[in-house]
Order: sequence, then structure tokens, then C-alpha cells
Amino acid sequence: MARIVALECVHCGQRYGADEVDYFCPGCGYHEGILDVLYDYDAARGELSRSALAANPNRNMWRYLPLLPVANAALIPHLQVGWTPLYETQRLARELGVARCWIKDEGRNPTASFKDRASAVGVVKAGEKRAAQVTCASTGNAASSLAGFAAAAGIPATIFVPRRAPQAKVAQLLVYGARVFSVEGTYDQAWELCMQAAAEFGWYNRNCAINPYLIEGKKTVSLELAEQFAALGPEVFPDWVVVSVGDGCTIGGVWKGLKEMHLLGLLPRLPRLLGVQAEGCAPYVTAWRERAALRPCAAETLADSIAVGHPRNFAKGMRAVTESGGAFVEVADEEILEAMTLLARKAAVFGEPAGVAGAAGVRRAVAQGIIRRHESAGLIVTGNGLKDIASAMQAAGQATAVGAGIEAIRNALGVAIAK
Repeated sequence: MARIVALECVHCGQRYGADEVDYFCPGCGYHEGILDVLYDYDAARGELSRSALAANPNRNMWRYLPLLPVANAALIPHLQVGWTPLYETQRLARELGVARCWIKDEGRNPTASFKDRASAVGVVKAGEKRAAQVTCASTGNAASSLAGFAAAAGIPATIFVPRRAPQAKVAQLLVYGARVFSVEGTYDQAWELCMQAAAEFGWYNRNCAINPYLIEGKKTVSLELAEQFAALGPEVFPDWVVVSVGDGCTIGGVWKGLKEMHLLGLLPRLPRLLGVQAEGCAPYVTAWRERAALRPCAAETLADSIAVGHPRNFAKGMRAVTESGGAFVEVADEEILEAMTLLARKAAVFGEPAGVAGAAGVRRAVAQGIIRRHESAGLIVTGNGLKDIASAMQAAGQATAVGAGIEAIRNALGVAIAK
């Protein structure tokens, strides 16, 4: 924590010491007073040099401790988080219409989603606070992630999910031992209920939109990207980094990590960001296109992880794309379903709907002239496809039912039975 210089409100600019506030700017409130964690980058530069990183045997997110808000490293959970694989896939690049394409497969994390990076930090902070219980609201992945990491830390968890959350994700929550409230309503209603419960019962609040430390875990995906691409060559880095967008916390964290690695001299240039939303829930796209303030909307999409009609971290999400000179695009649910099979069949990566929405977004961005065909893209696939089997079956179709004899196979294949 000595490396933290201050917590700065993104709305009013007021700075606080790390021991002064827990979640958000008291003057602006949790709707606008999102805090950003500022570090002593001169000190971090000495600890995160190329030679220091090369000598670090840890192949996980904790290799970046100088840029993480951890006061007690003994509380770090035993689970392997981060250092997920980065694949280049030429066949997918051709299908998407770009020169080169890479996939960062975040479905390889302990609970099969990118959100494990945030939850790993969240349970450390809960432990430092000696919290008796942790809580969050989620459309699914943040919930299952928190449940898993709370189990690893031995801290009880209470989770709020909207009734529409996929059963596979709810099953994870229950298996990990979390108390689960399935809320009759939207994610936004579940989020507000969680906020009220956390305040009333004194639970540690893991909600990324108001807890400034969670984005610090999310940014580690970009710290890794900088290192992994550096290993491929000094000039190898995508022109665009692509991520699906719900609350705005993920894309905000991705941009912060990229900027920090650039500041430390470990990333030669900054890419542009492409934020991808579903057509049925695209408040960022609307605000970006119209250069307007946030207008909350309905959340009508099968991509549950980005079904957020009122993004709580709107400021950081919008700042990430505008600062990078990037763009937002929206894609139809049909395009997302097609992207599920496209990634699986062209790159052998099985992603859930929100996880693959970025691929559909690249196609749309190429068609709109946002991404040029000579440019390259790095896709962050944020969750494993087994998280949402119903959508996977909708995308891929059903198995062919046959009898137990070879004749049934011949018939199914349309081969005449020899007489």
C-alpha cells in the first residue's frame, strides 16, 4: 500500500489517502464518485523493469505486485490467476477481415472467466479489512468468481443475481457454498439491492463499479499482454485491443494496464480500443455516437455478462475508448451466436456470448471502415463457453440421433446400404 499515492475521484478530481475512504468519493456519491488508484510509478519502474520481470518465476497476475493495491501478500489466495494463453490465429484473421489476429483466452482462469482477476484482489482487500462476509451483484461471472475466491479465502459470500442468470453460473455459486439471492428483476435492480444490503449488514462490497481496487485486478490482463507480445518481437503488438463492454469496468481496466506499461517503458506504443456491445443493450454506443451523456436503457440480449442497461462505471469506460482514439460498435445477438461457432471452429477457443462478442465487433468495425483490413486486432475472450450451454446449443445446433447399428450411420450419412 506504500506504493499507492492517492485515490482520485474521476468526477471532481478530489484526492484521498488509501486509509480515508473504502469505495467512492464521499462528495460525489457512488453514482458519480468513482475512484482511480494512483501509484508511485518511479518506484514501480525499478521493480518492473524488463530484467526484473524476466527473472520473476511467478507466472500469474501477482508478478505485478508493485502495481497492485496489496498490503498483506500473505492473504493472496492459492489459486492460479492470470498468465492465460495468447494465440495467434490466421484462419480467424481471414474470417474477420484483418491482417493479423490474436486471442487472449481468459476462460482458462480458475472459475473460467476474466472476472477472477478482480475477485482475487477483492478477497485480499476483504481479508485486510477482516471482513466477516463479502458480497456482490452480478449477471453471472463476477458472482461465480467471487464465490470461488471467497471459498479459497474462507470468507462467507452472499451473491445477488438477476433471475435470468444462466444456470451454469448459478450452479457454480452454489457449489462454492455462496448464499445466493436470485432477484426478480434486472441486473440493475439486483445491484441496487446488493448496495443496500452491504451498507445495512456491513459486508465487504466487491462490486467493481464502486470498489476502486477491483479494476486493479482487471488491468493485469493488459500488463500480461504487454509482456507476451514483447516476447514475440519488439514491433509486434495489435493495432486494436477488443473487449466486450457491460458496466465499463473491464475496458477501463484494460486501458489503465496498457497506459501503465507504456509509462514504464514496457510497451512501445498504445493501441486503440474497440468496445463491443449488444444491439439490445448499447448505452455506451449511443453516448459515444451522439457525443452525449449516459442514457440508461433496457437490457435485451442473450449475452448476459454485458446485459447492463445502466453502466455504473460509465466514466472510466468512456474515457478508455476516447483516450485511445478507439470506437464503440454494437452487434446483433445473431452475430454473437455466429461468433461462438466461428471462434470454436477457426481458433478452437470456446467462449460464452459476451466473451466472443468482440469477434463479432471486429467484423462490424471492418465493415464500417473503423478497422482497416491491413490492421491487426487482439481479442480478449472473457469467459468460457461452458458458462452458457443454452446459447452454445442455439449457436451450434443439436446432435444427430441414430440407432446403435452401422446401418443407421450409413443412412444418416446418406450412403446407400449395400445389398
